Amino acid sequence: MLRYFGFSVGLTVAALVTAVVFGGPAALLAVAVLGVLEVCLSFDNAVVNAKVLRRMSPLWRKLFLYVGIFIAVFGMRLLLPIVLVSVTASLSIPEVWDLALSDQEAYGSAVEDAAEAIYTFGGIFLLMIFLNFLFDEDREIHWLSWLERPLAKAGKLPYLAIVIALATIYVGSQIADDDKYATVLMSGLAGLFTYLLIGGLNELMEAPETDEDEDVDATGGTTSGGNAAGAATKAVAGAGAAAFLYLEVLDASFSFDGVIGAFAISSDIFIIALGLGIGAFWVRSLTIYMVDKGTLDEYRYLEHGAMWAIGFLAVIMILELRFHISEYVTGLTGLLFIVAAVISSIVASRREAAEVPAGTAEQRDEVTAGRR
Repeated sequence: MLRYFGFSVGLTVAALVTAVVFGGPAALLAVAVLGVLEVCLSFDNAVVNAKVLRRMSPLWRKLFLYVGIFIAVFGMRLLLPIVLVSVTASLSIPEVWDLALSDQEAYGSAVEDAAEAIYTFGGIFLLMIFLNFLFDEDREIHWLSWLERPLAKAGKLPYLAIVIALATIYVGSQIADDDKYATVLMSGLAGLFTYLLIGGLNELMEAPETDEDEDVDATGGTTSGGNAAGAATKAVAGAGAAAFLYLEVLDASFSFDGVIGAFAISSDIFIIALGLGIGAFWVRSLTIYMVDKGTLDEYRYLEHGAMWAIGFLAVIMILELRFHISEYVTGLTGLLFIVAAVISSIVASRREAAEVPAGTAEQRDEVTAGRR
């Protein structure tokens, strides 16, 4: 466990000590609360990350852990809000940075003014992830079978997920304030475009199936095994880059809710970065742990619970255009989906293990592990 979580523990202690030194007990409490809130909001993010990451090479896993965490902490949770405020408030980035340092309350208000754009972009991106999971006809395992099976069949309708996303953008523009109509439309379309672009790049860059020793060229001839291996290596590298980009945008979408909600706890951008940064590190550690331990295989419905939590978060982010919903409600509901999925996985595995006839012990172990 120390191998996976030791660095996160050390960083948490360092962040809390830093908060005490520069801000006293109040800053310590704020950083601790923000860290816990970020983990609660992003635990389902770790599950989805693990699904993508286990298909990536060890090199890209390390890049995601070390380079990606720098992007997640400083890029998504510190600089991204500044960029968004700059765009929505028509201010330069240095002006927004000065505002964040000199007048934290005004900066917090500016971030809240950009909330419509933030919520719509992130909500539509997460909604597309959820819908494409529901409409996947090839998925063999179903958790809520009475609902998931009919929805999977509905996936035969072409572009259904896109149609629903467009309808959601329109509904969001109608429930938002009148002066935010164009902002919601543009942000929603940007979220949809981003998802389709990254998904297309991921499919384009996936490695083609090639024979071990030769590959067929466009003229019907063959290329050498070395050339085929080189092409496959480039394709794998490209697929890793696309998956890395997808994970970073996914992390950004999950962080939006936490970044805006953080201003209810503190208006100090460094306190917010410390607290949310702790959560981001723990999410990274959980992701690597689940990949190495095969947690998604052991708990067959864990991915389903995470996806339903993502769908719930997407709906909440759209509803935030009109109604205020506590971040604690969002985080706890997501955890409930995860816990319910884990319990369902354990129950299903034990039931199947009990139904296995007195065969080999290996068969029963496979069923109990949820891999059958």
